[in-house]
Amino acid sequence: MARNDRSDRDYDIALLGATGFTGGLIARYLAEHAPPTTRLALAGRNPARLESVAASLARPVGIVRVDAGDPAGLASLAGSTRVLVTTVGPYLDTGEPVVAACAAAGTDYLDLTGEPEFLDLMYLKHHATAVHSGARLVHACGFDSMPHDLGAQFTVDQLPEGVPLTVRAAVRVNGTISGGTAASALGIMARLRQGNAVHAVRTQVEPALTDRQVRSIPGRVHKDPDSSRWLLPMPTIDPLIVAASARALPRYGPDFTYCHQLAAGGPARTAATMAGVGVLFGLAHLPPARRALLRLRPAGSGPTEAQRAAAWFSVRFVGEGGGERVVTEVAGGDPGYTETSKMISEAALSLVHDELPPTSGQVTTAVALGRALRLRLQRAGIVFRVL
Repeated sequence: MARNDRSDRDYDIALLGATGFTGGLIARYLAEHAPPTTRLALAGRNPARLESVAASLARPVGIVRVDAGDPAGLASLAGSTRVLVTTVGPYLDTGEPVVAACAAAGTDYLDLTGEPEFLDLMYLKHHATAVHSGARLVHACGFDSMPHDLGAQFTVDQLPEGVPLTVRAAVRVNGTISGGTAASALGIMARLRQGNAVHAVRTQVEPALTDRQVRSIPGRVHKDPDSSRWLLPMPTIDPLIVAASARALPRYGPDFTYCHQLAAGGPARTAATMAGVGVLFGLAHLPPARRALLRLRPAGSGPTEAQRAAAWFSVRFVGEGGGERVVTEVAGGDPGYTETSKMISEAALSLVHDELPPTSGQVTTAVALGRALRLRLQRAGIVFRVL
């Protein structure tokens, strides 16, 4: 189903979760940056709160009352819009009905999940339906994992074609996390065994590559000779997304290897980071401790405007292949909120307005949106450059 087949729907972009902290930022970004002809809607279960958000925007938007757990209401919402953006998480708890509705209706879907188990489950349950309906199910459209996915693709584009390629990423970040992000992260830690089991099932079901090879390898603790910073393994969803893009796109070469690491700074900070992650991992498996941690950062909360203004991120990639070596960087401001709301909003606008490759099913940002989205992000102030 082509995009033009959905042009008669009531809305171009509907946002589910607009009354939350990140959802409010997305609503404002879309209201300010979408072309005047783009038809926007805010969706949620509390019409009064939706009206309050709508009143703060610089343009009129539609209001759709729907509960994220109501399949009939979600089917109606998905059938009324070309693109559905959802910020309602943790996605493992609340996300599947939204994915199911979009897959059935042929509606493009965007979320901000960083939960690998959710991605694997949605692939197993709804990828085939979306392939048939023409829906593009695009997960992880914020700091998880757009800078890494598009950054790895940008790095590959600087290297020779048709040869084995290796890309290593080092992430530096300064910012705070939301209540929703905290809940998702603790949930991932608590369900690591279940997540690994689901991923094993997906690996068995997903078509295997026959003439190419893609690997995502864990990093090791070591001092980077280029930056003099200590690098740590970073077991986030990002390398899984990059590997999915590499499997789908032959441009990544016949043999592609990706390594994803955190640039932690000096030895003392490195040790503190490792110790802190270990403590959190242990506490995540204790329900009372997990609930106590979540009370420190409740759902719907977020940093102040001043805190967001001081936040930043940088991802440096080193790519090698065919006797050539390239160093690139993706950088921007506050990763968890300002830039995340920009990223998913521009992805939605790209799905509506840009000429894109013909894809469907569960796809990554690099596969579904690629260069068109990267150019949008560059115009919006996120840096992609060769160093």
